[in-house]
Order: sequence, then C-alpha cells, then structure tokens
Amino acid sequence: MLHAEIEISSFLKARRAALDPAELGLPGGYNRRRVRGLRREEVAQLAGISVDYYTRIEQGRAHAISDSVLDAIARALRLSGGEVSYLRNVAAPRRRGAAAVCAPSPGRPRQTVRPEIQQLLDAMDTVVPALVMGRGLDILAWNALGGRLAFDLERLTPDRRNTALLVFLDPAARELHPEWERKAEEVVGNLRAESGRHPDDPRICEVVGELLDRSPEFRRLWDAQGVYECLRGTKRIVHPEVGELTVTFESLRLSTDPDQVLVTYTAPRGSVTERRLRELADRVGGAALAVQGPAQSGRP
Repeated sequence: MLHAEIEISSFLKARRAALDPAELGLPGGYNRRRVRGLRREEVAQLAGISVDYYTRIEQGRAHAISDSVLDAIARALRLSGGEVSYLRNVAAPRRRGAAAVCAPSPGRPRQTVRPEIQQLLDAMDTVVPALVMGRGLDILAWNALGGRLAFDLERLTPDRRNTALLVFLDPAARELHPEWERKAEEVVGNLRAESGRHPDDPRICEVVGELLDRSPEFRRLWDAQGVYECLRGTKRIVHPEVGELTVTFESLRLSTDPDQVLVTYTAPRGSVTERRLRELADRVGGAALAVQGPAQSGRP
C-alpha cells in the first residue's frame, strides 16, 4: 500500500535533492552540506512560506494546501509541467482527508474501449500500428499491426497486457528495445503520473506493487521520483521477424474517454521502416484480419 504522506514526502525530498544550490544563486556547495541539493529552509524561502509550514507539507502533515502554495513550491523546485500536475494530484488526498494514495476501490469495473474506437483502429492503413492505452498503462485494444509491433499481444492474457509489466518483466523486452534504459525511464515516469491522477485505482496499485516486488530496476527508477508523460517521440524496436524499426509515435487523449489514449506509430514514406512495416502487415494478414482488443473480443 502506497500512502499519500509517503508519496508527497518522497517526491519533494527527491526534487529538492536534485537541484544545485549554486545554479539558484544560493551559497555553499555540496561539500559543505549535510544533504544533497536544497535545504528545507531554502525551499521555504524561495517559495515565500514559513520553514515550519514547508516542513509539515513535506512530511505529509499539512492539510488543505492551497493551489497558490503548491504553485510557489513548484516554482521553487523548478518542477516541470508533469511534475506540477503530480504534486497537485498527490496533495489532493490531504484536501479530502484521505490517507492512502492507493486506497482500495471494490467493484470498479475494468476499463473498456468503445466499439467506434476499435473501428477506428481497424480502419487505419496497414502501415499504421495503433493501440489504446488505459489507466496504469494497460493495453486495452489494438489493430493487427499494433498487436505485433513489439510484443505479440494476442498471446498474452489480459492482465499481462500492460506496458510497464512487459518492459520490466518480459525477458524479450531488452532485445526488442535497444534503448531499454530510456524506455524504462519513460514508462516509470508515465506510471507515476498515472498514479497521481488516479490515486485510488486498484489496477495501478497492483501493477506498481508487483513491479516493486519483482524488479530491482523498476524499484530504483520508482524511488527516483521521476514524473513525466512521454506523449510523442521516436523509438527504435528490433522486431524478431522484420528487423530494426524506427517509428514516430503520437499519443492522443480521447475526448469522451479521458482515461484512454490512442497511440499511433508511423514512419516516413519510402523509408526502410515503412517497407518493413508493410512486410509485417503482410505477415499478420493486413488490416482485413485486424484483431480486436480484449474489451470487445472477450478473449482471455
């Protein structure tokens, strides 16, 4: 069980430890400090609040923290946009009086994908792999090419169709992703952002708990408190059937299903990757044989 007090404390400590006092014009280097980064009193000074109040916030003992105070702390700690959102989200349980970040939520149904979204996936061109991600990085639906771009999703049971579980626990992950360390950091950053948005989601608790228990690499990155959402970029995949692919991905949050993200992968027209994607499409039968995700197909 991950508690709200622990989350906000660990996050703020990690963020102030990551800052160089010299870059902020503060006196004293690391060699004359008992702790790395900024002291609590320095964060409080930069944020314009009392040291006692900042200490209570960092220790998870402050309630009803105002947005203006959170914004001031964010500016003091030079937080990114994703980190600011995470700070606001993990502060929210204190405003509600809740104690747990991962409080159980019995009876919450598993996410499903609307049939229209599955139709959109299936209608895409045969060289556009696509899938839909849900809360906690679960893979909810895909088209034929998306289901074979890296891991073979059809061969997995629904509870294992999760990006974080696959990247850290599947033996094939390091061969599929030659830049595995960067991929792992992105996954952890996204998963922590998800945990901030959905503090009471049992599936996120389940995924994080399993990874903390089974993966030392995940535990190391999770403890670093990195928070960011990687919604677009380029990735390399060494596909076992068609060779290395370099694809550009875009993540589009669905307006009527805000907890779901449509992810598409493309390659420049005429590129080696496009040719290999067409070859892969031929191998999986093309768009006419596109498979459905678990939400529609009912397959285990």
